[in-house]
Amino acid sequence: MQLSESKNSIIDSHCHIVFSNFNEDREKVAARWRAQGVKALLHACVEPSEIPAIKSMADQFQEMRYSVGVHPLDVHHWGPDTVNVLKNAALDDNRVVAIGELGLDLFKAENLSEQLSILMPQLHLAFELNLPVIVHCRDAAKEMLEVFSKLSEAGRCPKGVMHCWSGNVKEMRGFLDLGFFISFSGNVTFKNAIDIHECAKEVPHTRFLVETDSPFLSPVPHRGKRNEPSFVKHVVDKISDIRGESFSEIAQKNNSKCKRIVCVALNITIASS
Repeated sequence: MQLSESKNSIIDSHCHIVFSNFNEDREKVAARWRAQGVKALLHACVEPSEIPAIKSMADQFQEMRYSVGVHPLDVHHWGPDTVNVLKNAALDDNRVVAIGELGLDLFKAENLSEQLSILMPQLHLAFELNLPVIVHCRDAAKEMLEVFSKLSEAGRCPKGVMHCWSGNVKEMRGFLDLGFFISFSGNVTFKNAIDIHECAKEVPHTRFLVETDSPFLSPVPHRGKRNEPSFVKHVVDKISDIRGESFSEIAQKNNSKCKRIVCVALNITIASS
């Protein structure tokens, strides 16, 4: 699949348009992201029952690829056969380009041992299949770094993306040292997000991505509304401002990293015009 790219083309590296609040206008949402230059999207999965619907959307929207996984706040969706369900889904469709959204969330839940019990099989699966992971990490950087460090020492740590980054520079450096990419979403546009601004300024130009995390975390000037992939331009605008680079420079750096992380599985060539 080949997509033409203008200077300002963007890849939204993380979205959830399968959610029901898109049911009434999904086609219009797609028209808007296309009009704003969003040439490809990576749709994240939070639990296995979503997979058929996401797969159907990838049929409908040719620029979409997706992941399969179980979110740390969806541990109740994990069963004895879940890892096989995820594995079969990944092997069945080459549009599956990552495992996730997986991770740890100690902001909304305290069941660390339960979250770890579903995290580890997914990390092992990603390593087995040579797929990157999409990592949700909220108020759990210490615990997440411990997990990845142990896997790295054993030579079994998958590559991946720290999605919707909300940590500080010290935490970011820990994940960068382990080979992870940092992805910024709408929260980077928030006035008081000082730590995230510092991270966006200091992250190496070869190691960051942009995303919307639609329908969550709408960027300024849409804060408080439903987020959507077309709004990723505001994330790019803010990072451009923070780093003192042009919109097209930030967009192109994001696109090149997205392609590097999931290029083979994406099977998308974005050719410069």
